[in-house]
Amino acid sequence: MTEYQHRFIHSLTEVTEAQWDCVSPSHVFTSYAWLLALELSGCTSKETGWIPHHLMIERQGELIAILPGYIKSHSYGEYIFDWAFAEAYERHGLDYYPKWLCGVPFTPTQGPRILTKRLSSCLLEYIDATLTSLAQLGISGVHINFCRESDFLTQSHLTMRRNVQFHWHNQGYAEFDDFLARLTSRKRKMVMKERQAVTAQGINISWTVGREISTAQLDAFFLSYQLTYLKRSRHHGYLSRDFFQQVITSMPDKLLLCCAYLNHEIIATSLYLVDGDTLYGRYWGAIEDSYDFLHFELCYYQGIEYAIANQLAVFDAGAQGEHKLVRGFEPVWRQSYHRLFQPDFQHALEDFTKREADALGHYFTECQAKLPFKHQ
Repeated sequence: MTEYQHRFIHSLTEVTEAQWDCVSPSHVFTSYAWLLALELSGCTSKETGWIPHHLMIERQGELIAILPGYIKSHSYGEYIFDWAFAEAYERHGLDYYPKWLCGVPFTPTQGPRILTKRLSSCLLEYIDATLTSLAQLGISGVHINFCRESDFLTQSHLTMRRNVQFHWHNQGYAEFDDFLARLTSRKRKMVMKERQAVTAQGINISWTVGREISTAQLDAFFLSYQLTYLKRSRHHGYLSRDFFQQVITSMPDKLLLCCAYLNHEIIATSLYLVDGDTLYGRYWGAIEDSYDFLHFELCYYQGIEYAIANQLAVFDAGAQGEHKLVRGFEPVWRQSYHRLFQPDFQHALEDFTKREADALGHYFTECQAKLPFKHQ
């Protein structure tokens, strides 16, 4: 392990985009542009409880691996819920925060977390030891959320925690009707009824690629985003208008805005991103909430149509939502990895994740039984 050295940086501006891209596997949410926009817009900062603390690993002076990370003073915006552990620490007079999190802020999407061209057992061993050393900084533990590297991380001192999401998979459909034909008669009629209801309300829907998103469209999107967060979570959302403007400018080919119009006025929006063979549905919002089935149309059916038309393999519409099952989204496993430095709590975490995994296994099976496809 002596061939490796590491350092932590507190801003992406301490490395260049070329350095980052040379190390990082291409993925929209761990791209330099996405993470830098979060930082420059103030969405990840000491004030928001997301202090950048990225792990950089070098060999012979060459940057070979990056773990995008943050020191957290709370658990908001992570989508891997650990409030019970924070409360347990508090009951025992201990501090759960700060903790160190490797992941993408406000984004429950699985992807690369150990950014490197080649992940070896030797490199993983060094990363494991480096993360353990964070205990010296008063960090309660380390967490790697929604990561792809499960084959390697099972060899680490981290404990796996699983959760379930619902994704749509393209079975080589040529058009939306091909997808409908695969559904049972009852569910096919339900989808058709919901889509027809949107049209009957006089609503028109259009897609705009990132570079063509106008100021008026961005204003309408951001308003609908804030209003929807305010209604559901009693705050205006984690992301600022400046963040969205920056990513539209810096990565325009990745973004798509789906807008619903009534009498030429935008009444609802949904922001999508495309990366490789996957469509990501990220932020939905409605300026008015009184239209039947509009959420399903903008967040699910429009995305499915787009994926089919552009031959994308997967549509990831975000976290949670069992109502996705009857609309053709299938359960998939997601993985995160955790280690608490307090031994008693680490043992409790290991026991908890085992019991949770058993319950989730039954839940996964139940979800599969609810899928709407013929001849399952």
